[in-house]
Amino acid sequence: MNPDLDALHPYPFEKLAALKAGLSPPPGLAHIPLTIGEPQHAPFSGALQTLVAYQHEMARYPATAGLPELRQAVADWAVRRFALAGLDSERQVLPVNGTREAIFAFIQAALDRTRPAKVAMPNPFYQIYEGATLLAGGEPLYLDCTEKNHFRPDFSAISADTWREVQMVFLCSPGNPTGAVTPLEEFKKLIALADEYNFIIASDECYSELYLDEAAPPPGLLQACAELGRHEYQRCLVFHSLSKRSNLPGLRSGFVAGDAALIAPFKRYRTYHGCAMSLPLQRASISAWQDEIHVRANRDAYREKFAAVTSILSPVLDFPTPEAGFYLWPAVPDGDDEAFTRRLFERAHVSVLPGSYMGRAGVTGINPGEGRLRLALVAELEPTVQAAQRIRDLLEGKL
Repeated sequence: MNPDLDALHPYPFEKLAALKAGLSPPPGLAHIPLTIGEPQHAPFSGALQTLVAYQHEMARYPATAGLPELRQAVADWAVRRFALAGLDSERQVLPVNGTREAIFAFIQAALDRTRPAKVAMPNPFYQIYEGATLLAGGEPLYLDCTEKNHFRPDFSAISADTWREVQMVFLCSPGNPTGAVTPLEEFKKLIALADEYNFIIASDECYSELYLDEAAPPPGLLQACAELGRHEYQRCLVFHSLSKRSNLPGLRSGFVAGDAALIAPFKRYRTYHGCAMSLPLQRASISAWQDEIHVRANRDAYREKFAAVTSILSPVLDFPTPEAGFYLWPAVPDGDDEAFTRRLFERAHVSVLPGSYMGRAGVTGINPGEGRLRLALVAELEPTVQAAQRIRDLLEGKL
C-alpha cells in the first residue's frame, strides 16, 4: 500500500465517535446533531424533477468534459454572480462530482514531487486539503486563522524563502468553520504574490451563496481577477458546488473554473480517473444553476435560524458573527473543547465538533481550533433552536 496513507490523520468524525464512546445521554431527550455540514433543508425540487425526466440517459456514458449545456449554464451563472467580463465554457469550466472529489483530485494532478511542494492552507481547515496534500507527496503549510487576524490567513507573515517552496495556496471563503470572508483586496494581494513566486491559487467557494446580508454577497477569486483585468484568470481556480447552494449534497455536483492552462491538464487527468458525472445528474445541475429563487429562499431560512440561535447563545458564548456559511465558531468558557463536547452530549444529547479536531499545531505550536466548537446550523429551525437552548441551559447550570 502507498506508505503516504500512514501520514493521514483520523477524520474528525472518527475522533468524535471515539470521544463520545461509553457516554449515556438522557433517554428523554432526542438527539440533535450539530456536527456534519450536511444541509437538511428541502433539496431544490426542480433538480429532482429533472432527474426523473432524464433517467433514461443512465443508459449512456458521460464525457469527462460534461455536457456543453452544463458548462454554459455554469459560465452564465458565474459571470452574473461575480461580475466577470466572460468565462469560456469550453476552456475555462469543468464539471466535477462535488468540490471534495475535485479538490482531492486537483492536488494529485497539480503537485510536482520533483521539487519542494508546500501547500498553504487555512488552519483550522477542511480535512481534504491536508489529506490530499500528503497523498500527493506535498507538505501542508498551516496558516493560523485566529481572532487576532479576523479568522483569515495572514499571508504577510510568510517569508520569501518559504514562498519559493509553495506550489499551491488553498483558500476557503466563506470559511469553514469560521464563516470569515476574504475581501477582494486580499485576493488581489495574493494574486500578486502568485505572480511573483509562481504558485497556484485554489479557492474553495462552496459556501459562497449562503450569506447573511442580501446586499453583500461574498466576493470570489475570479471576481478579483476580473477587476485586475486578468480575464484569462492566470494561476487561479475556483471550486463551487450545489450541495449548500441548492441543498443537494447527494447530487455530488459542482464545477472548477478559471485558468484554461490548468483546466486542460486537469481534464486529461480526470479522463483517466474515470469520474465523469452521469447525464441525469448533469441535467439536474443545469436546472439548479439556472434558478435563483430557491437559493434566495434558502438564504432567508438560514438568516432566520442564525438570528434565533444568536439571540439564545450570545449571552453565554463568545463567537464571531459569521459573514457567510452555516457554522458558528464559539469559544468554550473553560477552554477545553473536548470536555465540553462530552458534557454537552452526556447531559443535553446535543453533538458538536471540537474545534481542535479541525486544526493542527502549526508554526506557533498552538492549535488555533483548541477551545472552540463548530456548530453546524443545518437542521430545520425548531431542532436547531432546541439545541441552542440546551447548550445555554448547560452553561447556566440547568442541565
